[in-house]
Amino acid sequence: MFENLSDKFQGVLKKLRGHGRITEGNVEGALNEVRLALLEADVNYRVVKEFVAGVRQKALGAEVLASLSPDQHFIKIVHDGMAKMMGTQAHDLNLARKPPVPVMLVGLQGSGKTTSCGKIALHLQKRKRSPFLVPADVYRPAAIEQLKVLARQLDIPCFDSRPDADPVDICREAMRYAALNGYDTVLLDTAGRLHIDAPLMEELARIKSAIDPGDILLVADAMTGQDAVNVAKAFHEKLGLTGVVLTKMDGDARGGAALSIRAVTGAPVKFVGVGEKLDALEPFHPDRMASRILGMGDILTFVEKAQEQVDEKQARELQKKLRRNEFTLDDFRDQLVRLRKMGSVEDLLGMIPGVGGKVKEMKGMAPDESELKKVVAIIDSMTAQERRNAKLLNGSRRKRIAAGSGTTVQDVNRLMKNFQQAEEMIKRFSKGGMKGMGRNLPFFR
Repeated sequence: MFENLSDKFQGVLKKLRGHGRITEGNVEGALNEVRLALLEADVNYRVVKEFVAGVRQKALGAEVLASLSPDQHFIKIVHDGMAKMMGTQAHDLNLARKPPVPVMLVGLQGSGKTTSCGKIALHLQKRKRSPFLVPADVYRPAAIEQLKVLARQLDIPCFDSRPDADPVDICREAMRYAALNGYDTVLLDTAGRLHIDAPLMEELARIKSAIDPGDILLVADAMTGQDAVNVAKAFHEKLGLTGVVLTKMDGDARGGAALSIRAVTGAPVKFVGVGEKLDALEPFHPDRMASRILGMGDILTFVEKAQEQVDEKQARELQKKLRRNEFTLDDFRDQLVRLRKMGSVEDLLGMIPGVGGKVKEMKGMAPDESELKKVVAIIDSMTAQERRNAKLLNGSRRKRIAAGSGTTVQDVNRLMKNFQQAEEMIKRFSKGGMKGMGRNLPFFR
């Protein structure tokens, strides 16, 4: 997400550094390029105008112009301005009330509302909440069954809605059922339309009145750009949105909706969908997103993703193995599986400070998803003894492993070369030899 916008900002900042000192003239030139970059990213025109005016006022202040590193001041001003434009801080769900807390998901058809309902339920479950899914769309064919299928996949309870029932009655009954069965958060998947109309809004208003939701979240497709902002504005005026979930942020979305929606509607973006999998949902942090766009990385999100995948006990066991130089192919596979669960390699690289603006250049250096899957398949085709002792892998064994994993002997040989490089790195690390390790990172060359 924001790849083109990030490239444009990197270019602007590079030119400023080239000047050595900031003057009124080169600030104006930089701001013109910033304005154009934001407009090309489909950011609302009024939002761009206010953002540029705010940056200009601060960038031309005496403190910045007299600074020994004015370009760094300019970057900070742009960063803070972008974070403010997107809402300054992250906004969580409003769950601080007597359970069960109802959360309404609203939006147009095709925006990803039902899938987002499942994703948020999984997010809540990870936080030790007890979510309860409620299909309240009785108009779209198979809408009720779709949410029930997602609920079974996630092993999360789902209300047995009837397609002939009134949506308001469904929501009331579901709230009573949740209270009796100890569920603390009720996620209501309401009906959508191809466009906003009076009957839809009337039904949603009746549901709101009947259950008094803690949150009303609009699910909007980021790919629609300013249309998503216009839809959010219309829903906000009718229902009083408390937040927005932007879907398909992993696609070719130019980012304008995420940058504009808070400033235009006042409703903060609370979550972004970053993939099709049910765990591909991220809380939206404006300050972190601003850092990513400016190529400054997002180390906090990187650490949070890693913590989700790393079991503390397993981490201690691995640390002991590393100290004893007992790193096996089983350990190698487990680390790769965890890496895959954290997200795409490209996204992870973009979160590392200093790397964010160079992801395009590094694409060829990082393993792609298919390569990671191939490596896991090869290791899984080995015997337990072979995984513990890689020295057993002679020519005939490698041939057998290649046939069993649907790969080639060359693929097996490449894996073993990378594993040996990883072992060498671990030995150096255990001896305190960090120097030069980055150059030898075994990224499946």
